[in-house]
Amino acid sequence: MRALTWHGKRDVRVDTVPDPVIREPTDIIVRITSTGLCGSDLHLYEVLGPFLEPGDILGHEPMGVVEETGSEVTEVRPGDRVVIPFNVSCGTCWMCGQGLHSQCETTQNTGRGTGGSLFGYTKLYGQVPGGQAEFLRVPFGNTLPVKVPDGPPDQRFVYLSDVLPTAWQAVRYAEVPRGGSLLVLGLGPIGDMSCRIARHLGVEKIIGVDRVPERLKRAAERGVHVLDLDERGEDLGDAVRELTGGRGADAVIDAVGMEAHGAPAGKLAHQMVGMLPGGVAEKLMSRAGVDRLAALHAAIDAVRRGGTISLSGVYGGMADPLPMLTLFDKQIQLRMGQANVHRWVGDILPLLTDGDPLGVEQFATHTLPLEEAPAAYRTFQDKADGMVKTVFRPGAA
Repeated sequence: MRALTWHGKRDVRVDTVPDPVIREPTDIIVRITSTGLCGSDLHLYEVLGPFLEPGDILGHEPMGVVEETGSEVTEVRPGDRVVIPFNVSCGTCWMCGQGLHSQCETTQNTGRGTGGSLFGYTKLYGQVPGGQAEFLRVPFGNTLPVKVPDGPPDQRFVYLSDVLPTAWQAVRYAEVPRGGSLLVLGLGPIGDMSCRIARHLGVEKIIGVDRVPERLKRAAERGVHVLDLDERGEDLGDAVRELTGGRGADAVIDAVGMEAHGAPAGKLAHQMVGMLPGGVAEKLMSRAGVDRLAALHAAIDAVRRGGTISLSGVYGGMADPLPMLTLFDKQIQLRMGQANVHRWVGDILPLLTDGDPLGVEQFATHTLPLEEAPAAYRTFQDKADGMVKTVFRPGAA
């Protein structure tokens, strides 16, 4: 089969690799029909190389059609249309029972001290082959796949793998009070969808921040009050306070994470680690890694006293310096973590089968054959060509 594989920093290629096979009686094989390019894939492209090996298959936003099932699979059959959550979760352990599928005890990576495994996401999370490929082996065939109806296009459902539940959790964790305000930092796929979900759930005052004109325009067209970071710069907090009665936003969603601009020291640290041999770099990042924290510091400044910050952007540093005095003094609540996909499916799926209130069918800016994935990664990294969300179609010409 053809699959998108990692070969080094900013070096991903579509290679011919062996087809996946059934290994356990509860496995299924899915023929991938659509698979997304996620902002966190760029962390693998740019920063997290020490935790990857050449040939690792990337991608964690797939959907497709069941091709083959193991002998103990009863809940799906060949021909069923399914979305695959990015969490590799069993659905039956204690953590899954609490709605914490990202902490699945069956797939926790205890040797590395990390949570449940993820498709296509480094040795830190199980080194499980990902979904930017023509076929995918999926464990827990009775509990992990999400069956979706035939008929509507893939674009209606593919975001259920990651974008929708990640944004839904970000908004729920923000706990915007009735009549309150929400600031969303970063209007990439997660930030943009967070704004849409917040509006759907009744949040009236939504402020979105980015520096990419196309992203700002998309959000503004859906009623978000947008702020251009290049224009506001260090005055962003003051601009937010001007819009919120002088207090600051009731809640902030940081949808940026470790790739935040405006943090030259963190950028230099990333570049220096990237020059080290793989084993040395992995040990250093595991024990002393730092993130570029510009977005998080902006959130801390812009949130009101007693407000909430919801982190959906991925951070990976083990030695990040945080302004604990400010966090304590402002009585800020922090909520964060990988999205627990299955926890939110029941809330989201009706919005995909009864109308399209979140605009998912037109959400992708680019739909491309998988063979064009290396160029798409470069374009997405450079925030060029108006690219906000890309969906690959394996097998398409």
